[in-house]
Amino acid sequence: MTFLVALVRHGPTGWNAEKRLQGRSDQPLSETGRAAVATWRLPVEFTSFSAHCSPLRRAVETADILLRRPALPEPALIEMRYGAWEGRRLPELREELGDAMRENEARGLDFTPPDGESPRMVLARVLPLLAQWGGAGGNRIAVTHKGVIRAVYAAAADWNMTGRPPDKLRWDAIHVFEIGADGVPRPHRLNIPLTDDPL
Repeated sequence: MTFLVALVRHGPTGWNAEKRLQGRSDQPLSETGRAAVATWRLPVEFTSFSAHCSPLRRAVETADILLRRPALPEPALIEMRYGAWEGRRLPELREELGDAMRENEARGLDFTPPDGESPRMVLARVLPLLAQWGGAGGNRIAVTHKGVIRAVYAAAADWNMTGRPPDKLRWDAIHVFEIGADGVPRPHRLNIPLTDDPL
């Protein structure tokens, strides 16, 4: 038996606007972010899905506004930890670290910030949750983070996170994965819009 997991990234924060790595930093939605999420509309097909979210404020606030019902916080859905790089900008890190940064980014699933997590480590905590959900049955919708969604997508699309991904993911959209009892994700439907703006 299979079931569906629909993943949504949280709305914009001040650090998103400044292009800073947020990681575990508990940034709230900005005023602009709250206004943006207030324009999102959840398609009717997802209103019966069980609701979950990352415990970070930006995800909880997004779930409250978008889902309009309580969402169960799931620690496994928290953002990838960027450690010493939280609050930094990628262009600055690339300029500062040079070849070391290029080599780290070229590692794909094993890219790891100092004192942080790699996408492979993110999968190591998310896939057991998906398997748990698979055993329990029922469709789920979860508000989470870009790092989590990209890691799940990488596993589903068999992408090692080097080079261009097979699909371009939109971040104001729903990404749906089919999950078997083994917890392994497979792409189902990507980029289901939450707004009327064209893809």
